[in-house]
Amino acid sequence: MNQRTARILCVDDEPLNLSLLDAMLSPCGYDVVTAQNGPMALQKFRTQRIDICLLDVMMPEMDGFEVCRRIKSDKDHGTIPVIMITALTDTENRIRGTEAGAEDFISKPFNTAEVLGRIKMLLQVKALNDQLKSAYHNIAKLSAFGEQIFNDFDPATFDFLEKIDSIVRLIIRGRFVVSNSPQILIIGMVDQAGTCQWLRYDSTGKDITRRTIKMNIDHKFAFSDSGNPGVFYFNEDDAELAALPLAKELKKLSIPLSNMVGYTSDSFCLIALNYGREVTTHDATVLSSVVMQSLFLRSLAAQVRDTESAFEYTVLALARASEANDEDTGDHILRVGDYCALLAEQLKMPEKFVQLLRVQAALHDVGKIHISPAILKKPDKLTEDEWREMKMHTLHGSKIIGGHHRMSMADRIALSHHERYDGSGYPHGLSREQIPIEGRIMNMADQYDALRNARCYKPAFDHETTCRIIITGDGRTLPQHFDPQVLDAFKEIHGRFAEVFETKETT
Repeated sequence: MNQRTARILCVDDEPLNLSLLDAMLSPCGYDVVTAQNGPMALQKFRTQRIDICLLDVMMPEMDGFEVCRRIKSDKDHGTIPVIMITALTDTENRIRGTEAGAEDFISKPFNTAEVLGRIKMLLQVKALNDQLKSAYHNIAKLSAFGEQIFNDFDPATFDFLEKIDSIVRLIIRGRFVVSNSPQILIIGMVDQAGTCQWLRYDSTGKDITRRTIKMNIDHKFAFSDSGNPGVFYFNEDDAELAALPLAKELKKLSIPLSNMVGYTSDSFCLIALNYGREVTTHDATVLSSVVMQSLFLRSLAAQVRDTESAFEYTVLALARASEANDEDTGDHILRVGDYCALLAEQLKMPEKFVQLLRVQAALHDVGKIHISPAILKKPDKLTEDEWREMKMHTLHGSKIIGGHHRMSMADRIALSHHERYDGSGYPHGLSREQIPIEGRIMNMADQYDALRNARCYKPAFDHETTCRIIITGDGRTLPQHFDPQVLDAFKEIHGRFAEVFETKETT
């Protein structure tokens, strides 16, 4: 068992007593540290790890009662057991020792069996207290980690492997244990094809390395023959450890194994190896909790993405319905979304804005559902009344989309995409920044695609002609119709507009 050697501080002003204690304790495997007075003992506590203290009572300068009080009042050392060694057997002095915080008393002369028995018992109590402290520490850290995970959670960008990397860093670097973190972590993740990918993480000083390994084992049966999901932990003196399918596989790969904590489910397996100490149920619980949080978020992210996909499909279905009686056919609604996204990216808009614009731009002309097909398909110039009705499609579109917050961008686009920067547009004659930025972007995208497609009153123009009309004007379309920043962005990336049109050209 790779357990830490217990270190015992023996404090006595008599060198002979210290020699007797050393001769008694060292052969039993304890690391013995000595001090001949109280101040020296307190210095040892400040500079060394101490697991238990054997403390003489009657000493010059500072007696054992005062030393014990100072030890117990220190926030870092207050839980270290103190055994007071004294020739005083009266009740009053034992009460003073108890009030100072001593856990036990041993009378001089020493009885070897009694000393060793008391030490063993108190070290076991200390180990249990350390486990409790570790559990409390882990719960606090786990709560903070979980809160951070949820605060940072974005289903659109959630990367499960990246999240696992962060968990590994936390576990190996000791954020979830008081000391002696695992040296190796092995991850098994099942992909959509049902194949388990195995990854190995190693702690190498300040760095943590990750590499793919081959494991000839079903992750579900790594810890048992039943394949039941759950949390497991084993130490090297556990008879079951060597018989585990996982242990046999690790031996083939020359991976050392002294203890392990593991979690397995139908699609995921995490194994932490070689803590350098005995592992307990606390380690297993912490590991399980951290992994379960990330598995939950992976599932939630997948569900959110499915919902978003269905939402986008519904938006496009509604947009296509609006084109049923229009002369625009094919992938016009997809092209304008891509044009808008290109312009928004060039304008350095946030990624979330870009993606939302790409989808919701498709509903810019949804209001045409309420426009008469005779007007939409009329080959001649519209009368004044017909043109007045045609312009109403912006208001109809806003009404159809409604006031739901998820559709607020689509609402603004439908209402404002025919407004012009110089105030000559419709339906409200807005100008400059009165027009929402998405409306200004959509105005450019819609105009480009309209010029590229044949209409009853005009032929289809090529890319060069379209750019010339937008940039220099042709009487009907003028550069002052467009936001200057949007126009500049178009000038920079107009070639990508041509690529989108050619890729999604009407057939």
